[in-house]
Amino acid sequence: MKKTVFGITWAAAQNIYYLPLLIGVIGLIAYAFKKRSALVKALVAPKWLGIILKHYSAKRAVIKSFLISFACCFFFLALLKPQWDKKETVVQQEGRELFVALDISRSMLAEDVKPNRLAFAKSKIKQLLQLLPSDRVGLLVFSGTAVVQCPLTRDKSLFNMFLNHLDAETISSGTTSIGGAIAKVVAILKKLPTRKNKILVVFTDGEDFSHNLTKVREEAKAIGLHIFTYGVGTAKGAPIPIVNQDGVQTGYEKNSQGNVVLSRLNEGILHSLAQQTGGKYISPTQSKDDLKSLVADVQQYEKERFEDKELETQEEQYPYFLAGALFCLLVEWLL
Repeated sequence: MKKTVFGITWAAAQNIYYLPLLIGVIGLIAYAFKKRSALVKALVAPKWLGIILKHYSAKRAVIKSFLISFACCFFFLALLKPQWDKKETVVQQEGRELFVALDISRSMLAEDVKPNRLAFAKSKIKQLLQLLPSDRVGLLVFSGTAVVQCPLTRDKSLFNMFLNHLDAETISSGTTSIGGAIAKVVAILKKLPTRKNKILVVFTDGEDFSHNLTKVREEAKAIGLHIFTYGVGTAKGAPIPIVNQDGVQTGYEKNSQGNVVLSRLNEGILHSLAQQTGGKYISPTQSKDDLKSLVADVQQYEKERFEDKELETQEEQYPYFLAGALFCLLVEWLL
């Protein structure tokens, strides 16, 4: 927690809570000095003080008490981490770039994973970002069409803000086109021809109605796009809830015969897509083991150099306060 007071930035201002301890220590020093002075006066009359206690000096005792108190104050100020004098630093940035594509079709509301497929996938994506702190990540959402929800960024809070806005009310009523999501990423990456490593992670239940998936897959292979697929759901499946505009469930989707439709995880298409593009299919787990496996594969790709970033920082000044504290203690020891 930073605070600026008197033109000085205190980078660890939360340590102000130690102020009562400082006051207590200084109080003890003052009490000890007063107690010692009273004891000297009780034992020796003032006219005999220089004869009986040759090495005692009231002035020196005062100075020593003040020096110890000043040392404690300097230590306390150093604890607050004072900063001033701005300086510019150029930070070299490197990492990997990957796109995350999230299926937002109606089938993602099925509850064969808890609380539902969409919420489960969002949770996994957030965990993935925590495991890839230095990489730039972009977010696409897709159903019948694909939309870039968040461009490539290292700002994980910005990414999570866009991700958090996806809920039952944003679920599309259209069919699912994995091919559309891949085509969107391919179009973006064609504008970045210098990128060595191109990675896409698709979170979907595998229900796909693409008419051009084979063609798009070949285009992805041609530009070196590695596609990792993450299956969301179970082979057993679950019914697809119908949600109104207010996000309230009103029933389940039914076929033309009036039977409730079950949505099942289609691992076959996801296995094939990942295998043919040099990626890997990831089976979902409740633990982080699935994501650790994914991250291990992603980290095998070489990091790329991003544009350098200029940061304006303030210089740490606490060493001067530490030096002041040590100087006071040294002088006190020599007296």
